[in-house]
Amino acid sequence: MAQAPAADATPAATLAPKRQLAALRMSQPVKLDGVLDEAVWREAAVATDFIQNRPNPGPHEKHPTEVRVLYDEAAIYVGAIMHDVSQDSIPRELTDRDNFGNTDFIAIFLDTYEDKLNGYAFFVTTGGVQMDARYSPASGEDFNWNAVWESRTSLQGTDWVAEIRIPYSALRFSTAAVQQWGLNFMRQRKRDNQAFFWNEVKPGVDGFVNQWGVLTGLRDLKPPLRLSLTPYVSSYVNHNPLNAEGTRRTTTSFNGGADVKWGINESFTLDATLVPDFGQVQSDNQVLNLSPFEVQFNENRQFFTEGTELFNKGNLFYSRRVGATPIGFYSTVAGPNERIVRNPSETPLLNATKISGRTSKGLGVGIFNALSNNVYATIRNKETGEEREVLTQPFSNYNIAVLDQSLKNNSFVSLINTNVTRAGSTYDANVTGGLFRFANKSNSYATEGRVVYSRRRGTNFNSEEQVSDRDGYKYYLNFGKVSGNFTWQVDHGIESDTYNPNDLGILFGNNNISQSAQLVYRKFKPFWKVNNFAIFGVASHTLLYKPTLYRAVNFYLGSNTTFTKSFNQIGFDFNYDPVTHDYFEPRTFPLGSHYVRVPGNARIEWFLNSDSRKKFAYGLNAGLQHYNRDERLPRPRRTGYSLGAYPRFRFNDHFTIRYSIDWSLRANQIGYVNGGMDSNEILDRPFMGQIMLGLRDVSTVSNVVSAAYTFTNRMAFTLRVRHYTSNVHYNGFSTLSKNGEEQLVDYRRNRDNTYNAFNVDAVYSWWFAPGSQISVVWKNAGTTYLQAEEATPQYFNNFNNTINTPHNNSVSVKVLYFLDYLAVRPKR
Repeated sequence: MAQAPAADATPAATLAPKRQLAALRMSQPVKLDGVLDEAVWREAAVATDFIQNRPNPGPHEKHPTEVRVLYDEAAIYVGAIMHDVSQDSIPRELTDRDNFGNTDFIAIFLDTYEDKLNGYAFFVTTGGVQMDARYSPASGEDFNWNAVWESRTSLQGTDWVAEIRIPYSALRFSTAAVQQWGLNFMRQRKRDNQAFFWNEVKPGVDGFVNQWGVLTGLRDLKPPLRLSLTPYVSSYVNHNPLNAEGTRRTTTSFNGGADVKWGINESFTLDATLVPDFGQVQSDNQVLNLSPFEVQFNENRQFFTEGTELFNKGNLFYSRRVGATPIGFYSTVAGPNERIVRNPSETPLLNATKISGRTSKGLGVGIFNALSNNVYATIRNKETGEEREVLTQPFSNYNIAVLDQSLKNNSFVSLINTNVTRAGSTYDANVTGGLFRFANKSNSYATEGRVVYSRRRGTNFNSEEQVSDRDGYKYYLNFGKVSGNFTWQVDHGIESDTYNPNDLGILFGNNNISQSAQLVYRKFKPFWKVNNFAIFGVASHTLLYKPTLYRAVNFYLGSNTTFTKSFNQIGFDFNYDPVTHDYFEPRTFPLGSHYVRVPGNARIEWFLNSDSRKKFAYGLNAGLQHYNRDERLPRPRRTGYSLGAYPRFRFNDHFTIRYSIDWSLRANQIGYVNGGMDSNEILDRPFMGQIMLGLRDVSTVSNVVSAAYTFTNRMAFTLRVRHYTSNVHYNGFSTLSKNGEEQLVDYRRNRDNTYNAFNVDAVYSWWFAPGSQISVVWKNAGTTYLQAEEATPQYFNNFNNTINTPHNNSVSVKVLYFLDYLAVRPKR
């Protein structure tokens, strides 16, 4: 929300002078009520005269903001008065936590080690909704981080007032007797879509934390004992009508565990989750995957999204690997007279622990560790009823260690190691990477790079065969101009054919040599009838690493702008790709002998986003992809179409409904026949051992309806309903030979298929005390996979089929209670 894009090596792209504000130490506590009526507030120095960052960078605010900072032995206090024209000029939509709505807000930013790279942010809206974030080079602006702090707001005449208390337990800082921190304040006036900073943040300067001012006057701060315990209890009732015969369709469970946070010292914190329960997280957006690569899902588990900026260095950590589907899940097979009655699709965690922090010298240290237990599938003999267990996931340890040294001029060097160790006779994996970024003194030019080595040792699961990809490497180098209206960069990278970080990271395809050049021009000042303008172009070239063969050349051009009065945003993305050789689609290894030849094609997509301040707002996009004709075979030309609409209606400050629909059609696409060949199918037998490609139409529709009713700034109800359907219809088949050659064949087996997914997530949440929550969740899920004659392209047939198919239903209640040692310790 606050991060500004980079952009001008003219005076507009030089850092603004750093303002200073002295914090005042107080001896008597203030009442946190959103009314700054204590005398000590009048004694404190005032931060005012904020400078606009958007939509027109540079002008000083017309409606003054006044912010004061106090502190005592336990917390930092911020008191802010936002002057305005009238109460009608102050929008105040209520939303759930960490969600910006149609509202004004005030924010305080703190760089407690003043390293100009890492910082904290605390936002509060006119309605008292809290948001907090961490800033780092790895994660940018990360709202997944949550702290326990307090705030109150009030309306007073034509002003609104915010009073904030940030306990030292929410921060990390040194033990120096005299300290100064990086400091900034931000005010949003939503009525005019304006954002202001106390210390000017220029969009033409690379970086954000480095553009903050200075908080002085901090003396004799003593980092407290940061120790908190958040125990939980949860209960589930689950009904699955698809459970195997002879097993219970309705099950119940009662769970308990805790999260522990311990400040080891002033710099480092231990976070641990013991017997975690992630059953209430939002359902994944399941899709039909026709590609040769896995689907990457979002991480919705708070422990793995909060405070992980160090572990995300180098993009070597994909947290969904921890607690993922057991590695033997898909290879579990029942005998002739047996059936599988239980095969868990998730690996439960025993515990997970993070230790992270940064010293006063700018050295960041992070250690992550998680343990998962053995997982077994249960197979039952149909005649005797005797059951046996099959190991699908051995006891496993996941570990990450990070060292990250902050340097001057927005620079850093980092070392990261990830490791997966599994019990028993299967393989272990280790990845080590070194990263750096160096910028010149004016932060106008920078170079960055990384070198990564992957190592795997052992045998494949339930096999005597040695694991492949035993040793591999990757490197990447980038250099460019990072500040100014006009920026550019060039880069080059290699991922060897044996580089494999996927045991704890994610990589869709290795064996790659790539290089690209990028040019960007941005204009931040309003001109003509627009507030801003950006245009960017990229040219890239990729090769197969081993053997060194041509893969692709890509050209991209994009632009966007926002109109001055309407605040409608429009833009386009245009791609042109000459003939591409896709070595992954044939599913043959090692790569190099076979590829699918993709004709040259061009794609353009337009988008429009309306003014979000209005009750009714919307987004629209439309895309068209046109392929050259493949003259080698008598086949129709490939085409692609897409449409998307995203309307939103805000009934009042409490209730909002959103709807999204995405439709796409890829006509006459050529791809690997999903499912491959099966020797048990008579029509497949003549083609066994050959690579079968299909000429197919793929149509996909995704509908999502979500509603949110926010009772107060601490209580909300949300409902999300999603229906997804994708239909594949084959019009012809060919076999693939070397060098991309195809031969049409008379293959008669019907390979059409339709995939449907339906999910409901209904959540009631109440933050009844700081850090403490009650949540009630109902989840409904159902999927169908229709093949051959059962598959249908009719959307409403698919929808009715999905609704009428038995669904899994789960209702759960979970209670979290935050216990802070400082609050519950005996008073002396």
